[in-house]
Amino acid sequence: MRTPPAHVAPPDRARKRRRLTRITLASAVVAALGGSGIYIAGAQAEEVAVPGRVQAEAFAAQSGAQTEGTGDADGGRNVGWLASGDWLRYDGVAITGTDLTARVASHNATGGTVELHLGSQTGQLLASFPITQTGGWQKWTTVTAKASGVPAGPQTVFAVMTSTSTSDFVNLNWFTFGPATGTSPSTSAVPSASPTPSSTPSTSPSTSAPAGGWVPVDQAKWSKELAAFNAIRPKAVPPGTTRVPEFHTDCGVANSAPDDPIVLPGLSGASHMHTFFGPKIDAFTTTDKLFSAANTCNAPGDKSAYWTPELRKDGKPVPIKSMRIYYGSRVKDPSTVKPFPPGLVVVEGDAKRQVDTPKNAGSNQFWCAGSAEIGRSADGNWPRCAPGGNLIFQLVFKDCWDGKNIDSPDHKPHMGDPVNGVCTGKYPVAVPDLSFMVNYQSLGGDGLSLSSGKPSSMHGDFMNAWEPDRLGDLVKSCLNQNAKCGIDTTFAGG
Repeated sequence: MRTPPAHVAPPDRARKRRRLTRITLASAVVAALGGSGIYIAGAQAEEVAVPGRVQAEAFAAQSGAQTEGTGDADGGRNVGWLASGDWLRYDGVAITGTDLTARVASHNATGGTVELHLGSQTGQLLASFPITQTGGWQKWTTVTAKASGVPAGPQTVFAVMTSTSTSDFVNLNWFTFGPATGTSPSTSAVPSASPTPSSTPSTSPSTSAPAGGWVPVDQAKWSKELAAFNAIRPKAVPPGTTRVPEFHTDCGVANSAPDDPIVLPGLSGASHMHTFFGPKIDAFTTTDKLFSAANTCNAPGDKSAYWTPELRKDGKPVPIKSMRIYYGSRVKDPSTVKPFPPGLVVVEGDAKRQVDTPKNAGSNQFWCAGSAEIGRSADGNWPRCAPGGNLIFQLVFKDCWDGKNIDSPDHKPHMGDPVNGVCTGKYPVAVPDLSFMVNYQSLGGDGLSLSSGKPSSMHGDFMNAWEPDRLGDLVKSCLNQNAKCGIDTTFAGG
């Protein structure tokens, strides 16, 4: 909840499993296996690329998936949280033979099937991999399947999860689509930590292609924007200004649609229903398009897009009372905060998290603004607000950037949290801390649900389309000087 004048992060930001408890590796563990050169890598290990494999996290689009550091041989990341109906799309796949393999792990006794379809989720069935319990979510085995044929040319392949279980049932690490093309491993293009950008960062644009969903920042453009930012002379802070690093923008509802141009780009109607704030959004929206689009946000220069899952009461949309986005800083030294890099996209929260959130459960809590909570819904997940108040949710984003990528496989790993108040390690660049404050015209109670499910599935998306000079001025004058502002560099007290 927000305690004026500063906004406060939820106490529990840890990602938790849906429905079943899994144990994942938290740090790199390397175990030499004789003289073979093979090793077991933990969550922080660099990936070793093996020719002929398609890494599961190299999807072009997905529904229901998340990535995590893997404990499998060759390191890198695997795709998890996969339940029946979830899918992954791979473009430009060369199918070179009928003998296919998949690297899988499961801790669900029910099991299921990973079906490979050509062209669409319901297209021609290429092959099916049977999934049985392997003994743990990081206990890996290779399963085989026979392809129904060997189509010529690059293919679009959908991996579709099917199971009678209502829980997650499989993790995926990689596929092969025929004979391997070689055996010598090479260093993967998966990004590693980068240094903090300085006032004179590299001017060489990135020329490497995105690897597994990683999208590198345009270094030339970023360098230009940083140079302009560093040249800004901040406005003088007048006496009486509240010393909190903060500014905000208020945005109206632009539209609602079952689209998500970050998670499901180009796939109209493939998502759960979202409420979009700022510009009108569809599945084909890009950050570049936002700069020329009409926008409902009142901060001058804010062309960004923001969205959350739709809240419903007895199946009908709940009207939005207001949506305010606070930009602040959680680091010890707010003078280190830089503007967002051009083209940054971020997802915060977990649309697949489906756990109960009774009162005082920690994160993912809806609460009452303007009046007291007078009870809970029958299932305990939703507060009941006294007359005169309304239901509200605060969603706090991560505010340390890796300095290299504007997107990542599940739109999260390029962002991290401060460590002891400092952006460091893999996330060395402090950027503004986003905080969505969504007010609903509702007193809460029974009959409520999100389009993504339980309140624990609350999440938000951000596409940065701030005009660089406007954002730079706000960061330099307000955040860097630890001063409270409004929608522009007009300072505020109280």
